[in-house]
Amino acid sequence: MARILITGSSDGLGLMAGQLLAGQGHHVVLHARNPGRAAVARAALPTAEAVVEGDVTTIAGARDVAEQANRLGRFDAVIHNVGIGYREPRRVETVDGLPHVFAVNVMAPYVLTASIERPDRLVYLSSGMHHGAVAQLDDCLWQRRRWDGATAYAESKLYDAMLAFAMARRWSGVLSNALEPGWVPTRMGGPSAPDDMDHAHRTQAWLAASDDLEARVTGQYFYHRHRRDPNPAARDAAVQDRLLARCEALSGIALPA
Repeated sequence: MARILITGSSDGLGLMAGQLLAGQGHHVVLHARNPGRAAVARAALPTAEAVVEGDVTTIAGARDVAEQANRLGRFDAVIHNVGIGYREPRRVETVDGLPHVFAVNVMAPYVLTASIERPDRLVYLSSGMHHGAVAQLDDCLWQRRRWDGATAYAESKLYDAMLAFAMARRWSGVLSNALEPGWVPTRMGGPSAPDDMDHAHRTQAWLAASDDLEARVTGQYFYHRHRRDPNPAARDAAVQDRLLARCEALSGIALPA
């Protein structure tokens, strides 16, 4: 059985994936942003091995979550589920000077990837909205453009797919993939979201732990356990490397070779 860390898993799809994996006999570690949310997570999944706590809005918070995870021992898989949605009406800046959406959706997965002991599998959550996005690495912090929450979110999810494919390219022996769960009625998706909630959490759990040959791949993009073509920009190695360099410069944290 596998040991799996799921970020942003005190509720929603992350918690659902944890419950599914725990029900299959895997050892699951959840993540919550504060003690109150951690208590909610423990009540929802009493069989969880542990709940790490920390607000990944900040680079220091993400590093602290990584350190807590590393103290628990090496994981077989990490599901980078933590994220926020597209409804922010204005540019909200974190203490690190990053837009809130970029900090949580992009910088946190980058810092956690760079700082957690290398697992066998990495799973990154993208979104169907990434298909229409354009990489804007010259202004990924939205310092020059007029803020648009939906565009900022779509770009962040394009960058998540890039992270998955970059790690597949750079870390041989690690299965690194991205997926879109669908537009489902979670707290992020909203009550009118039309997609099937029952399918939304299954692909990330499958990619993290299944022995199916279809799941034991790397550098692929999935929707409901089926391969789907991502935005072609996500596969551009040069743009991937620019994203990694930008994240390293902003965070001061380099990916291990």
